Amino acid sequence: MQRRDFLGALGGAAAWPLVARAQQPAAPPLIGFVSTRSPDEAAIHTNAFRRGLEEMGYIEGRSVAVEYRWAKGDYSRLPPFVADLLSRPLSVMVATGDPAAHAAKAAGLAVPLVFVVGQDPVRSGLVASMNRPGMATGVNFFTGDLGGKRLELVCEMVPSAHLVGLLVNPSFGIEAVEQYRQAVATAAQTLGRELVVQGAATDAEIEAGFAALVKAGATAVLVQNDPFFDSRRSQIVALSSRHRLPGIFHIREFPADGGLMSYGASLADTYRQVGVYAGKILRGAKSDDLPVLRPTKFELVINMRTAKTLDLAVPQPILIAADELIE
Repeated sequence: MQRRDFLGALGGAAAWPLVARAQQPAAPPLIGFVSTRSPDEAAIHTNAFRRGLEEMGYIEGRSVAVEYRWAKGDYSRLPPFVADLLSRPLSVMVATGDPAAHAAKAAGLAVPLVFVVGQDPVRSGLVASMNRPGMATGVNFFTGDLGGKRLELVCEMVPSAHLVGLLVNPSFGIEAVEQYRQAVATAAQTLGRELVVQGAATDAEIEAGFAALVKAGATAVLVQNDPFFDSRRSQIVALSSRHRLPGIFHIREFPADGGLMSYGASLADTYRQVGVYAGKILRGAKSDDLPVLRPTKFELVINMRTAKTLDLAVPQPILIAADELIE
């Protein structure tokens, strides 16, 4: 082989790896997903998030990758989870639950943030405005402001409930818990009911909290909208049943699991909307152009079997107003 031919062949061989690298498909965009909850109990909602992504043309494992971090009710784990995710080449961050969203905001918004929160995101400092939110946007589940309405409904369901228990999680944030307590207390005063408040931030404290409410004479219970309580709903429903303490909750998953009743928006649809927003950002939309969404429909769900077990006759106005009766 002549020297010129040899060099030509060598040059062609050296180019092969470069061509091969150029032909490799680009890595799919990466979403960092940090949640206050647990993966098992949140599965129905995580699947709804994936459906939202699919509506935008993104299928997890094929056209988009998702890194999940689950705090499992321990909010102290959120800041290191957020830091870990931000060390990766993220295209967007998703945070579910107020503590997760605020942990992401506190770390600095290096990438757009899509959240689902229960409290007012403007009042809590998460966004500048609902219409032009900035680097963070998402869905305000708008459930924290419905405490008074829930109290009214459970008192209508249990007319003899002159003393109502309120279970709150102090770890959710002192200011948010106090605002919620005040709203429910104002409603209690209007309805001529007394309120006894019990805090719980661990499994053991939930157990002790129910015992304390029963000892205080509560004959119904209102449970604060809180991701930690969501992740412990099996325990809470079991305690409500054991103590024969009728409860009202903020999402239908509680009565679906045996709780008495709930009033609030669909959490599954909220997660779907978060997936849609994340997909829109992946397609090039700016988060500041995506206004914070709020649900427009709230559903009243009643577990009729639980009502019967608790010897409660469901009033006719409640039956008429109910969006779903679980038999």
